[in-house]
Amino acid sequence: MINLIVSLFAIFLILLALGIPIYVSMAVASLAGSVLNPVITTNADYVARTLVAGLDVQSMLAVPLFILSGILMAKGGISKRLFDFFAYFLGNVTAGLPVAAIVTCLFYGAISGSAPATVAAVGAMCIPILLDLNYDKGFVTALVTVAGSLGVIIPPSIPFIMFGLATGESVGDLFISGILPGILIALCLIAYAFLYCKFHGEDRARIEQNTKELRRDGFFSILKKSFWAILSPVIILGGIYSGIVTPTEAAGISVLYALFVSLVIYRTVSLRGLKDIFIEGAATVAPIMVVVSAATVFGRVLTMTNAAALITQYVTSAVSSKIAMLLLINFVLLIVGMLMDTTPAILILAPILMPIMRSYGVTGIHFGCIMIVNLAIGFVTPPVGLNLYVASGMTKLPVLKIAKNALPFILAFIIALLLITFVPWFTTALL
Repeated sequence: MINLIVSLFAIFLILLALGIPIYVSMAVASLAGSVLNPVITTNADYVARTLVAGLDVQSMLAVPLFILSGILMAKGGISKRLFDFFAYFLGNVTAGLPVAAIVTCLFYGAISGSAPATVAAVGAMCIPILLDLNYDKGFVTALVTVAGSLGVIIPPSIPFIMFGLATGESVGDLFISGILPGILIALCLIAYAFLYCKFHGEDRARIEQNTKELRRDGFFSILKKSFWAILSPVIILGGIYSGIVTPTEAAGISVLYALFVSLVIYRTVSLRGLKDIFIEGAATVAPIMVVVSAATVFGRVLTMTNAAALITQYVTSAVSSKIAMLLLINFVLLIVGMLMDTTPAILILAPILMPIMRSYGVTGIHFGCIMIVNLAIGFVTPPVGLNLYVASGMTKLPVLKIAKNALPFILAFIIALLLITFVPWFTTALL
């Protein structure tokens, strides 16, 4: 069977290298299973039925709902109100406004659940403001690009939903386990932003003028404008954490809340504009669902080959140290994040790597955080690096230049990753 497993992955990787779409590559590799070994009954009929059945899971409903909610919030101008609220308090301190941008990404991630969406929404608003205050373009673009990855760590997180779907772990527990890691990563990014501004200096006169204008109408005015934006993650996470609603139900509530805030409170979205928002949501969700279907088929083929048990047996016999294994898994996942999109990476690798991690005493929830944080770094590393392309489209800076400026932030991210890996408390303290 080990030769069959290697052959299936080889076919998959060769097709990817040829530029074949990832969902087609997985489907073809799945069909190849029955050709290479008649015992594997993955004929065309089986693949077609499994493609449909793969989406017939209740937890999958949360994905399109959270994506729609994030788009509604983005169109509703939520990111601007969050940034103004944090800038009100941080404006006059060293690196105050860059820190406000990072904290805005942290909070906006609790609304969108998507890294590229966080970069687009926060970057489109924050980057022009920071540039107008004479911050370096490369620095602020890299800052938002990397901080946007908090969008897949702070709950609700679409990758956490995918991990729960792939492994059977509680999505609610995974959401809760991402809170402290997200805050830790944000603090590490803030530390570098502070050091950068301390050594490179800031245009204090312009910053103080900007802060004075922001504070002109007083605290209650800014609170009134930002209140509904700040309340959004509280409602979503509070409902899940208290056990009142499931993550899927919370996703539905988040859509209703986003509609209410955008249409009634802020009035930044019109009824006529909802059509375009729903079309954008469908266009965003459809590719994800197709990949999930294909990955489900490929995953079931690997289950038939007993891939997880065979790979676990091989790895545990070769690596005896838990520390060495954790470092190896981190290295592999960092490389995977650079080369593969998050959803297929989780759906293919999580069921295979989970038994290995458990054999070394790592819980499913802890491993889920490790995996998602690693793949979050992949959003800012070439060649895939979706955040890089979103930021490049906004600022017109070359992708490689943004990646170069992002290196210190990525290092801060990796420091947080190592703490999360070797100190399980960060993922289990709130459970």
